[in-house]
Amino acid sequence: MRKILISLTLILLGGVTMQAQRQLTLQDVAQGAFSARGPVGMTPVSGTDEYLQLSDNGRQVIRYSFRTGKPVAVVFDMDKTIGEKIDGFDGFELSPDGTHMLIRTNSERIYRRSLRSDYYIYTIQSTHLSRLSDGGKQQVPVWSPDGRQIAFVREGNIFLVKLLYDNAESQVTKDGKFNHVINGAPDWVYEEEFSMDRALAFTADGQMLCWLRWDESNVPTYELQMFQGMKPAINDYADYPGLYSYKYPKAGHVNSTVTAWSYDIKARKTLQLQVPMPDDGYMPRLMASPEADRVIVYTMNRHQDELNIYSVNARSTIAQQVISEKIDKYVKESEMTDIKIGRETILLPSDRNGYMNLYLYNLNGQLLRTVTDNRYDVTAIYGYDERTGDVYYQAAADSPADRQLFVAHKNGKTQRLSNQAGWNSATFSGDYRYFIKSHSTLNTPTVYTLCEQSGKTLQTLVDNKQVSERLANYRLAPRELFSFTTSEGVTLNGWMVKPADFNPANRYPVIMHQYSGPGSQQVIDAWNAGSMGQGGIFDHYLAQLGFIVVTVDGRGTGARGSDFEKCTYLRLGDLESKDQVEAALWLAAQPYVDGARIGIWGWSYGGFNTLMSMSEGRPAFRAGVAVAPPTNWKYYDSIYTERFMRTPKENPEGYAVNPIVRAPQLHGALLICHGLADDNVHPQNTFEYSEALVQADKDFRELIYTNRNHSIYGGNTRMHLMRQIVNFFTTELK
Repeated sequence: MRKILISLTLILLGGVTMQAQRQLTLQDVAQGAFSARGPVGMTPVSGTDEYLQLSDNGRQVIRYSFRTGKPVAVVFDMDKTIGEKIDGFDGFELSPDGTHMLIRTNSERIYRRSLRSDYYIYTIQSTHLSRLSDGGKQQVPVWSPDGRQIAFVREGNIFLVKLLYDNAESQVTKDGKFNHVINGAPDWVYEEEFSMDRALAFTADGQMLCWLRWDESNVPTYELQMFQGMKPAINDYADYPGLYSYKYPKAGHVNSTVTAWSYDIKARKTLQLQVPMPDDGYMPRLMASPEADRVIVYTMNRHQDELNIYSVNARSTIAQQVISEKIDKYVKESEMTDIKIGRETILLPSDRNGYMNLYLYNLNGQLLRTVTDNRYDVTAIYGYDERTGDVYYQAAADSPADRQLFVAHKNGKTQRLSNQAGWNSATFSGDYRYFIKSHSTLNTPTVYTLCEQSGKTLQTLVDNKQVSERLANYRLAPRELFSFTTSEGVTLNGWMVKPADFNPANRYPVIMHQYSGPGSQQVIDAWNAGSMGQGGIFDHYLAQLGFIVVTVDGRGTGARGSDFEKCTYLRLGDLESKDQVEAALWLAAQPYVDGARIGIWGWSYGGFNTLMSMSEGRPAFRAGVAVAPPTNWKYYDSIYTERFMRTPKENPEGYAVNPIVRAPQLHGALLICHGLADDNVHPQNTFEYSEALVQADKDFRELIYTNRNHSIYGGNTRMHLMRQIVNFFTTELK
């Protein structure tokens, strides 16, 4: 009997051992098997300690208490509506007075942030559901402050719906036309590079509607060739391919002409707002103002080193400058997008002193106080409680890879709200009494906890233990942070993951992954760090095949102050590629690395810097993969490129630093991958670069993905792409 028990124990132990050594598959990576769960669609309710969230089955919107983390009421149930019926929904927006909701359905993606959807008006008390409009899908609906009107955009024009008049619909503008004029929603380049999807707002008294108007008639057109393809198939192109033509201003070319307008709803009168606009400048925001008849409008010059904020009277059309922010080199996009407009104040982030700090102004532009004066970067702003004077924010206080939470009090004292090393972020209740904190590290899935405003933890909401338990079935090495100093005396940070059976006596091939773009960060102590997120599971998969996988953030990346971030100004790719080569040389000097077998890869800017690094002049890389790479900045859009490079006419020497010029210097085996319907980094980049390689007599491989955009996904596409990357590096480095 004892022998049987011993044998059974050994069998069970053997089973555990076998289970603990399961092999990762690419299907695991592609299907998101190791994605951490979190609150889905969580929306704090303004001024309260409650939030709205989608139910787990996606059929309800539930009101929760921040204090308890428990449901309070079902606000919307798609199976219990009176009037219209829907089969599903993908978003919602509560009216300011809390009596109605907009329910979003049947969404179609236009570009990165823009959607075209069918919206429904839901009356919470009566559970009545009705269509917002019968005239076709809508974009960016906006509630009036009293919740009695909704404005939206359709096909470049603005429409107005009045709830008190049986949802009567009227048309505000009539000049909207595809590739000519857009009202209330941005053109492609504003959406992409100023992180916006709407420019439409009511005045605080609800009597005026204001918007930005884009005239893109003179902007050059780019045409993407489309085919029938599969998943989805475009049957209109079954025999002959078609073209998708849209306005895309490249560096140095004509931008849209942008103007601001107002509409008196009662008088039905339209006026142009007299906002001072720099020559060839930008108008990247129109926002609601707390003042009854005003809106807030931002402008920037084309060099993007000056940001102006105006308070504009929608009736008189007169603009009053409130803040003028002039910054060396360029105003970071995050600075503009993170401005908080309050009832009486404007909270402005600025790196004017070399680090991103916070400054509080009143609505007349008077500086009330310097909220933070740190020698490290504020990286997110969660809000300003005007009742108490408290400002809640996130900062890289301990290291560039780390994030902690803080509150800056009115008396000048700062209180830390988090104490765990790693990546901390927060979502605050509308009254700032509570927040949900998310925390993770490179090796710990995200945990969501409910906290008081002091930082005290009340309870754990989501611990993602199931992800940790799933990972325990595999033999994976932990990811490790490291730093080193280059031959130029620059300290760089990185992380690496080694094979689980790592033996320091052996010499391993290395795959380096990087992005390297201005202000970006890949070296973070967070679960989603890595080339495909999910705890770096794709990188773990490569390590399982016997590679050491490394990521290094070079010069130009974020959370190390403006000098480090902006040192690449006017010469994108020069210092970034030098630093990846330096990283490869440092790795090659480690006793456990085979310096003759180092590869590099990246996507988008990371693809650009892969090509730049492989042609830097020092033969550090044996192989590389560039996915959707820009290859000459003159092919990329005006706003992003000129922010860092100015125009080709102003900076010809800087634009000459590019992979096409360097093609004769390419060293190592190369695979290039690009989506044929990439509206962001056009296929032109890869086609022109491949021609340069041909003329330089350089061998390379090229993969083109039919009808796929910059993210290269759909059907089996992402799975196929990952397998090509794996097979290429396995062939070239093993």
